[in-house]
Amino acid sequence: MSNKVFDVIVVGGGASGLMAGITAAKSGCNVCILEHIDVAGKKILATGNGRCNFTNRKQGASYYRSDTPAFVLPSLENFTAQDTISFFQSLGVMTTEKNGYCYPRTMQAATIRNALLKEVQRLHIKLLCDIGIRKIEKKNGIFIFDTKTGVFSSKACILATGGKAEPKSGSDGSGYLYAKQLGHRITEPVPALVPLVSNAAWLKAVKGVRQEAKVSLFVDDAFVFADHGEVQFTDYGLSGIPVFQLSRFAAKALVEKQNVTVSIDFVPDTTADALKQWISNQIEQYKTTGSMTDILSGIVNQKIAQQIALQLPFANQSFAKLSKKQLSMLVEKATYGLKQTVVTITETKSFVQAQVTAGGISTEEIDAGTMESKLVSGLYFAGEIMDVDGMCGGYNLQWAWASGYIAGQNAGKKIVRIL
Repeated sequence: MSNKVFDVIVVGGGASGLMAGITAAKSGCNVCILEHIDVAGKKILATGNGRCNFTNRKQGASYYRSDTPAFVLPSLENFTAQDTISFFQSLGVMTTEKNGYCYPRTMQAATIRNALLKEVQRLHIKLLCDIGIRKIEKKNGIFIFDTKTGVFSSKACILATGGKAEPKSGSDGSGYLYAKQLGHRITEPVPALVPLVSNAAWLKAVKGVRQEAKVSLFVDDAFVFADHGEVQFTDYGLSGIPVFQLSRFAAKALVEKQNVTVSIDFVPDTTADALKQWISNQIEQYKTTGSMTDILSGIVNQKIAQQIALQLPFANQSFAKLSKKQLSMLVEKATYGLKQTVVTITETKSFVQAQVTAGGISTEEIDAGTMESKLVSGLYFAGEIMDVDGMCGGYNLQWAWASGYIAGQNAGKKIVRIL
């Protein structure tokens, strides 16, 4: 392929890259998007379990994580959740909301991707897939892209390659190499929104169980973060949205060789004192016929009840034969098991199972208002490639849309000024 010259080249055809390319093209720029797998927008199809929770009405820095948390604010203020909704409606996507969570009305992620690709086509953006980039460098004010299919050049470059999560979708970490070539520093990437792994033997006995619970993360015995919701128990560890919400903190701590534990409260809506009274009353009522498994099975899933009961003193003895002191100890331990079951975390699942990457290009080297590199003029960033990751609930896609819009807008402005 002969040399191809463009005003703006976007590297990466995912959510942020497509948004960046569309925005730059609307400013009048000649835009090319280079995607290194065979299709663009593949990762979008997996979001929201295929339904694509594309943004959330509830926004703010507290929903995003970064070494510099306030970095996200200019983008989120300049391209809000409502702007995202309006943008997709302008592309013909009817939307629906559930408690602030926004979806296409079709409940199909393909609706979002197809709308973006249709807009790319309408704006005459050159979208090239299966492009293997060997090197990106800047010479005499021009970005040069050495690829397996030819040499491309542009006045501005937007890196929107994603991180390392779900590598089959195209996010394989290659963008970090390009950023390093251009002088940028990388905060070590780790999996986020990912299951946690434990060697606790009892987990194998409860695999497949889903239980409403509160999970609290501790690093070297210090509390870090908590969330509640449906926890999924597996033979390897813990999964489910509340576990995902704290997984990035666990991953960061594990890289630092710190001790990571999760405390599970199976009945977060009930105080310890109320729980003790409940168990005591049940023991009194079924003093001659009951068992601790029976009593606990009225509170939590039976398989979990069995595992908690196995850890209790006197659990195999008749309640009627126990002294008051022994009964008091039994109630105390049972309550502790329900409120504070501790699981030691040994690792996270890999990037293959992760929904997003924590870490990436240091935000200290990026202008938060424009997404332009502070080191290389004309170089912009969008989406997951940066050291920003959001919670579950449409936040990572909102970051993709907002940062992609800001990057594309400012790259377009710079080109228009040059022209």
